[in-house]
Amino acid sequence: MKTASIHELKQQLTRVAPAQLAELCIRLAKYKKENKELLTYLLFEAHDIQAYIDAVKEEIDTAFAAMPDANAYIVKKSLRKTLRLTNKHIKYTGSKQAEVELLLHFCTTLKRSGIPVPKSTVLVNLWEQQLKKITKAISTMHEDLQYDYEKAVTSLNIGFP
Repeated sequence: MKTASIHELKQQLTRVAPAQLAELCIRLAKYKKENKELLTYLLFEAHDIQAYIDAVKEEIDTAFAAMPDANAYIVKKSLRKTLRLTNKHIKYTGSKQAEVELLLHFCTTLKRSGIPVPKSTVLVNLWEQQLKKITKAISTMHEDLQYDYEKAVTSLNIGFP
């Protein structure tokens, strides 16, 4: 079976009755947790992005607080899990400003956590990748916002690789 393109799907969805469209959305949400989460965001939380960003920041803080101090391997796995969670929420918003704010919060929390990032090549690479993502997202924003966020990124770099 050949999968239809986004354009074809969009054309077909415009022809579907509203009741049938709702049925299709519910059926789609049943099959994957991620689809259900995205639909929840779009229906209930997309109208107030700042509140959503704050809620995600709290989730990040909770994940860092629950992070074990055991060994480096477990810390790395926990960091990757927290980063996956952050990226999932960034994908839901589709906003560059939300991306920058959430990644800056992740990096700031990582820096404050006391995890020895410079001692691990994996963590240094993870840190640098996040800074690249932040810088790339900032470059697409308005000049005033760019200035504010670039100051935040500069303060992050002090004391780390």
